[in-house]
Amino acid sequence: MMSRSYTNLLDLATGNFPVMGRERKRLPRVMTVPGNVYELDDDQANSVSSDNPSSVAQDRLIIVANQLPVKANRRPDGRGWNFSWNEDSLLLQLKEGLPEDMEVLYVGSLRVDVDLDEQDEVSQILLETFKCVPTFLPQDLLEKFYHGFCKKLLWPLFHYMLPFSADHGGRFDRSMWEAYVSANKLFSQKVIEVLNPDDDYVWIHDYHLMVLPTFLRRHFNRLRMGFFLHSPFPSSEIYRTLPVREEILKALLNSDIIGFHTFDYARHFLSCCSRMLGLEYQSKRGYIGLEYYGRTVGIKIMPVGIHMGRIASVMRLADKEKKIGELKRQFEGKTMLLGVDDMDIFKGINLKLLAMEQLLQQHSKWQGKAVLVQIANPARGKGADLDEIQAEIKESCRRINEEFGEPGYEPIVFVDRPVSISERIAYYSIAECVVVTAVRDGMNLTPYEYIVCRQGTDDNESSSDLTGPKKSMLVVSEFIGCSPSLSGAIRVNPWNVEATAEAMNEAISMSQSEQLLRHEKHFRYVSTHDVAYWSRSFLQDMERTCSEHFRRRCWGIGLSFGFRVVALDPNFRKLSIEAIVSAYRRAKSRAILLDYDGTVMPQNSISKAPSQEIILILNTLCRDQKNTVFIVSGRGRDNLSHWFSPCRKLGLAAEHGYFLRWSQDEEWEICGQSSEFGWKEIAEPVMKLYTEATDGSSIETKESALVWQYRDADPGFGSSQAKEMLDHLESVLANEPVAVKSGHFIVEVKPQGVSKGLVAEKIFTKMTENGKQADFLLCIGDDRSDEDMFEIIGSAMSTNILSANTSLFACTVGQKPSKAKYYLDDASEVICMLESLAEASDSGPSTEEETQVSP
Repeated sequence: MMSRSYTNLLDLATGNFPVMGRERKRLPRVMTVPGNVYELDDDQANSVSSDNPSSVAQDRLIIVANQLPVKANRRPDGRGWNFSWNEDSLLLQLKEGLPEDMEVLYVGSLRVDVDLDEQDEVSQILLETFKCVPTFLPQDLLEKFYHGFCKKLLWPLFHYMLPFSADHGGRFDRSMWEAYVSANKLFSQKVIEVLNPDDDYVWIHDYHLMVLPTFLRRHFNRLRMGFFLHSPFPSSEIYRTLPVREEILKALLNSDIIGFHTFDYARHFLSCCSRMLGLEYQSKRGYIGLEYYGRTVGIKIMPVGIHMGRIASVMRLADKEKKIGELKRQFEGKTMLLGVDDMDIFKGINLKLLAMEQLLQQHSKWQGKAVLVQIANPARGKGADLDEIQAEIKESCRRINEEFGEPGYEPIVFVDRPVSISERIAYYSIAECVVVTAVRDGMNLTPYEYIVCRQGTDDNESSSDLTGPKKSMLVVSEFIGCSPSLSGAIRVNPWNVEATAEAMNEAISMSQSEQLLRHEKHFRYVSTHDVAYWSRSFLQDMERTCSEHFRRRCWGIGLSFGFRVVALDPNFRKLSIEAIVSAYRRAKSRAILLDYDGTVMPQNSISKAPSQEIILILNTLCRDQKNTVFIVSGRGRDNLSHWFSPCRKLGLAAEHGYFLRWSQDEEWEICGQSSEFGWKEIAEPVMKLYTEATDGSSIETKESALVWQYRDADPGFGSSQAKEMLDHLESVLANEPVAVKSGHFIVEVKPQGVSKGLVAEKIFTKMTENGKQADFLLCIGDDRSDEDMFEIIGSAMSTNILSANTSLFACTVGQKPSKAKYYLDDASEVICMLESLAEASDSGPSTEEETQVSP
């Protein structure tokens, strides 16, 4: 039965998160009474974490995953449950890499269905005994969440399977997405019950909980939160087919750090962020980060390892149970190849069987000698695709055994039943080669386990079966996550059955000395990059990424899955119109410097000519005798002169200040150091070369500069071409008096000594020379070129170009890191602010010419 708190799934899935009654208070560190969850006041329930961390010194880690690392079994009498740790769970094993004194809590679901009247008792037992907080999902919700959205849509899609037909792959179903969102919300509520946001770290695992970061971030802006994806992340061409693609990306970006097994997976994620959200990543001192509304979201690339101690203990158990000896006798005189896979459509089991068939056909010496033992773990999902692949596998086994089998010999031994870990370890210990032919797999730890088992143990109490031959061979698919780390393995394209067969032959025919060398290299890597190394590294990077959480000002903005946290420097704040108007009224000499595109004029506006409203505001400001008003733009002087012809007293700085005009009554000045443009004959052919090769790019020719823009090109290719062009131009123009710079979708070549900062300094200097030193300065812009203006302000005060008592308002447009101390959200807010200044101005009557807008 679902409580009223979890109803209205459509609202949840569409992001219209309803007020779920009153939030529940988090549980204490030790819960003594089941179900004692007290309510918070409304203002507390919706508040974010405090500005100062709490006095509790000890950090705690809350691990959230779809399933808890515990086994649950109904007691024989049917009354109650027996619980035990699942020693094979990665979530339990990762504790090896955490500080010994770090408390760990688990939040997740159980594999069994617990009756409603038993849930409180089970919750208390799990919390007190195992420090686990169970999330109970109603059966109908679980079906749509796990078997529906997760297994029928996300799992195939992340493994590159598109739903071309309703029979193959799951088509997007809105109700399943709603269930996915609802389930994630249930997990978030369980986390919130036990969470201390100022002291706890939260580590979320895998694709089942990809929107959970948004639910938690909505409550706690400064929560230290990481996410690790254990499956592949597909290329942008595949991922972009997902109807809720942006919702999931934005939810993941509410984490502080996002982990992937391989660089390929991380690269695909970064490409999706670039193509769908317009975000670019940066690499600094070996760390990759995405700037997202003032927060740096870390990208962690680290393949998970195995638990060495667990493997060693199971090997001793297998030895004690005589399993290794039994298998040695069973396969005596045979060369065993081994496959261990889940029964899954992506594991490539049938491709492996076909390769074995090819091996026996092409290399008859192995007939009667080579045996492929294929262990098929029980399927985790279900569906028609799985049924088809199972039937195909069984048919292949039957055919190969009939063709090549003989009395006492079967080339294929298919183990289609649950196999204990000790039995699996026994198979590893005697296999000459392990073959993994998955067509796509997030990581796959089978090769790692095999390597450790072949190394054996040096335990004196163990039998000779455990000493290990200390040699191993691997044939692995190039499409699995562990492949890059196994440089000594023979990598194959599993779809190429003939090549896989040859690789298998090479592996079992290889000299012992070569096998020893390859094994030694692999074991050295696997033993040092174990699960403890992985978890320790992830936690350290999460701590580093979150180190400035409590120093920065944070607040949440946006609705639905567009919610995000803006994190800004404490000294960076929104420009108060009341404050600037007050300073404006007190001032006797004012300088107002305005960028145009993206500041006064919205970037996405089709018509770039100023509106009548803008013309009226600028003229009002210009008529005030105390004001010196300038438009400082990268645009050419012809455009600016035409657009602002009604503003006779307005100053214009064109092409980033190369041309300067104080008013219409004065001539244009050239502020650059050189008026020779012979370098254009060198630069333009280079730009044309890249323009022809880059669809969607173009060249803008200015009087003093050349600009190559690729805003309409493919983002990835355009960026790559821009980097190449930058190097090319810097090389051919090395001896020319020009600067080559890259910007937002542009590469620009312009004369040296030209910048908005220098033109701002020139304006301030001339005002001071004329006895009108500014005691009020407003400087506002939106892009990288405007940062030069903001930077020059500080030095202008130190050189007395500006007074130490000048009221300074350096303002950027958009909430982003900047050298400015203030920000406004967009161009509309800039216009509102300028309108307020115009109303406070002492201006004379306007003329008819000043109210006309140039066509």
